Amino acid sequence: METLALILAGGKGSRLDLLAEKRSKPAVPFAGKFRIIDFSLSNCANSGIYDIAILTQYQPFSLNEHIGSGKPWDLDRRDSQVTLLQPHNEWYMGTADSVLKNLNFVKRREPKYILILSGDHIYKMNYKKMIDFHIEKNAKLTVATQQVPIEDAHRFGIMEANEDNRIIGFEEKPKVPKSNQASMGIYVFDAEALYEALDTIKDPNLDFGKHIIPALIKDADKPVYAFEFSGYWRDVGTYDSYIQTNIELLNMQEPRLDLYSDSWKIYTRSEEMPPVRVGTHATIINSLISNGSVIDGTVINSVLSPGVRVEKGAVVRDSVILNNTIIREGAVVEKCILDKKVYIGKNAQVGFGNDYTPNEERPTVLYSGINVVEKHGFVPDNAQVPRNCRIYRNAKFPKLTLKSGETIR
Repeated sequence: METLALILAGGKGSRLDLLAEKRSKPAVPFAGKFRIIDFSLSNCANSGIYDIAILTQYQPFSLNEHIGSGKPWDLDRRDSQVTLLQPHNEWYMGTADSVLKNLNFVKRREPKYILILSGDHIYKMNYKKMIDFHIEKNAKLTVATQQVPIEDAHRFGIMEANEDNRIIGFEEKPKVPKSNQASMGIYVFDAEALYEALDTIKDPNLDFGKHIIPALIKDADKPVYAFEFSGYWRDVGTYDSYIQTNIELLNMQEPRLDLYSDSWKIYTRSEEMPPVRVGTHATIINSLISNGSVIDGTVINSVLSPGVRVEKGAVVRDSVILNNTIIREGAVVEKCILDKKVYIGKNAQVGFGNDYTPNEERPTVLYSGINVVEKHGFVPDNAQVPRNCRIYRNAKFPKLTLKSGETIR
C-alpha cells in the first residue's frame, strides 16, 4: 500500500474537562452512538486507505477497547491493518515527536506517502482527493486548509498561499493573522521528506505546526501546498463546541453533517441493544434517540446515546445525554451534558435561571450556562442545580440547592 495513515489520538482534551477525565478526547462519545475518532477512521475506510496506525497516549483503554480489531471499519481484512501504538519508555512531547518515537514502525510499512490525521475532529473528507492533489503538485507536504472567520483565525495555524496554492507563509496562532486560511491539522507527506525533517530538526517538543511545517516552507526545494477544503469541519474541544456540534445535527432541512448518507457512511462499534421504545406519555421533538433508549417523558432539541431512560413527566431540553443515563420522573434537564450512567433523581432541576456566574474552578471552560455531570454522577431527588456547575462522580451534595458556578465532589 502506498499510503500509511497515522491518526494522532493521544490528546488529553483538558478543555473537555470531566468528559475527558477517564478517556482520551478521541474516545469521547458523539452524536448518540458514535465516538469522535469514528469520523477519521470512517474517512480512511471510505477513501480506500486501510493501512492505519493510531498513536495513543493519555487514558488509552476506552479507545483501545472501542477500536479492537477494526472490524466496524473493515480493517480486519487480509489486505488491511490497524495498529495501536502507545509510548514505550517516554511520553510523546509533541505531535511530530509521537511520529518520531514510532519511526521504526513507520519505515517497516514502507509507505510512499504518509497521511497525518487528528483523531478528534468531526468531518467527512475524501483523503484520496487530497493525495491526488499532492501528487499532481509534486509536493513534499500538503496541508488541508479551511477558511475560518477572521475573528477566530488567531486560534489556528494560519497559512499564506500564492495563486497556485503553494504555501509561502505560516504562523502558529498569530495575534494578528495575515489571512484566514487555517490549517486543519491534516497533512500528506512524501515519506522521505518527513523522515529527513524528523532527523534534522532537533527539539524535545517536536511539533508539526511549530517546527516541521515552517522548516519545509523555508526550504525552496521542498514545495508545500494548501489543499482547500470547503466542507463541514469542527473541533469539538470545548464544552460549548461539543454541545453545539451535537445539536447542529438536528437541522433536518439543511444538515451540516449528514449522518444518513449511503455514499459516505460513518461506522462505529455498536452495542447489541433493543430498539427504542416510546411510551404513551412521551413527546419527542427535533432530537436524536439511540438504540436501547426508553422514553416516556419529553425530549426536545437533544441528542441521546444508547440505553438512556427518560421517565414519565421528565423533560430533557437542549442537552446531550450519554449512555445508560437515567432521568427519573418529574426531573428537568436543560442545557446539560450528562456522561454515561448518570442518575438524575425525581423532580430534580438541572439547568435553570439567569445567573450565569462562571464555574468557580474552571471559569474559562464553563461560562455559557452548561452543566456537566461526570460518568456515574448522582443528582439526588429534588436537587436544584442552576448554571455552569460541575458535578463529579460520588459527589456529596452539601445542600439540595446549589449556586451557579459551583463544583461539587
